[in-house]
Order: sequence, then C-alpha cells, then structure tokens
Amino acid sequence: MTRTHGGRVRRRGAGVPVALLLPAALGLVFLVLPLVGLLARTPWADLPQRLAAPGVLTALRLSLLTATLATLLCLLLGVPLAWLLARVEFPGRRLVRALVTVPLVLPPVVGGVALLLVFGRRGLLGGWLDATFGISLPFTTAGVVLAEAFVAMPFLVIAVEGALRGTDGRYEEAAATLGAGRWTTFTHVTLPLVAPGLAAGAVLCWARALGEFGATITFAGNYPGRTQTMPLAVYLALETDVQAAVVLSLVLLTVSVVILAGLRDRWITSP
Repeated sequence: MTRTHGGRVRRRGAGVPVALLLPAALGLVFLVLPLVGLLARTPWADLPQRLAAPGVLTALRLSLLTATLATLLCLLLGVPLAWLLARVEFPGRRLVRALVTVPLVLPPVVGGVALLLVFGRRGLLGGWLDATFGISLPFTTAGVVLAEAFVAMPFLVIAVEGALRGTDGRYEEAAATLGAGRWTTFTHVTLPLVAPGLAAGAVLCWARALGEFGATITFAGNYPGRTQTMPLAVYLALETDVQAAVVLSLVLLTVSVVILAGLRDRWITSP
C-alpha cells in the first residue's frame, strides 16, 4: 500500500484496468515460456559431463576471453567518446551521437560485412595493415574481439554519457577552481562520480559481447578454438547435437540472468 499526499492509503494495483491485465499476462508468458522450454529440455542428468566436453570448454574460454578484451577496448575508446558527447558542445554532436548508436539497430550481419569492407585484406584499412605490418584481422581471434567491440560499444557509451549528464558539474568546477588540471579532474573527480554508471555500462557491454553472433560469424568465421564462441557453437550444435546446443544455451542464459540480477537496482526502480 502507498500513502497519498492527503494521508489516504491506497492499495497498490487498485484501479488497474482489466483490459490491460490480460495482455500484460500474455506478454509475460510470451517472454518466459521459451525460457521454461529451454529449462525443461535441459539434460540435467548428464549436464556435468556435457559441460566438461572439450568443445564446450573451449568455446566458453574463448567467449570469456574475447568478451573481456572487447570490453576493455570499449572502455578505452568509449569512455572518452561518452565524455565528449556529454561535456563538449560542437557542431554535428547530434549526428555523432546517432552514428554511435547505429550498431544498436544495425543487423549484426551487416556490421560484419562493413567490418570486412574496412579491415579485410582488400578493405579500406585492411590492405594497408596487411602490406605494412603483416596484420590480418578477419577470421582470427582478434577479429572476434573487433566484431564484439563494434556491436557492444554503444551500450557503454550510452550508459556513461547518461551518468555524466546526471552528475553535478559543480564538483568539477570546484576542482578546477582549486587548481586541478583537466586530466586530474577527470580521473579524480569525474570518474568516481560516474563509477556506478561506468560499471553498469561495462557489464552490459560485456554481456552483449558475450552473446554476439552475426558480426562475429561474418567477419571472423566459425573456427573451433580460434573464432568459435559460444553463440557460434550453439548454432553449429543445432545441426548435429541438439542436447549440446541446449546446454550451451543454458550457460548463456545463466550468465544473462546473473548480470540482470546484479544490475537490477541500477536499472529497475522498484521498492
């Protein structure tokens, strides 16, 4: 129950139209039922043995490694970009912000094709990298990291920019008044103020990188031990061993639930 301004007590949920309850319940069932189906089809009896299979462990290790490296790359590039969008007025800022969020709505396969056209051996930069340094990114583990960072960075940028816009600028002004330089103010004042938003953005970025499929298979391929991450292993297992695909899907589901539960207080406002 909640208390109104006049002191009256009102029951929660009172006055909710019945016409909204039915579609709301159907929406919940629509979202939860596939997850229930996954849990129901999980081979619990031989789950430990399947999780210990070499292919599963290899895909899991590669996924954790590449998602972590992609997140570090996003932090290195995305935090300064978010600060620029939040703190600096410049012509075309709205366009830049729109371009930053394009990977959120761009089909991942299209993102993979775009990466190939830039970093492939005949791409805009790939040919130069190959001829000058002997670096070839497509169909390598580094290519997986690049593809995951491309699709995951917007999550970090949006979270950090929102946190920066929500902070009180007077703290930064006070630090500047006391003689702190811009870099000192950024590292000792700004970053601590936005630490919760930065952490939430980094976790969401990591989770998105962990679940990336389309850009990865297009740009990096599906080579076991080198580019086959867990989503790609699920796709391959569906053609040969459905039970293995269910086990891999269960692992990804578990990671997603843990992440969302950890971020609940940050993103979901509820008593």
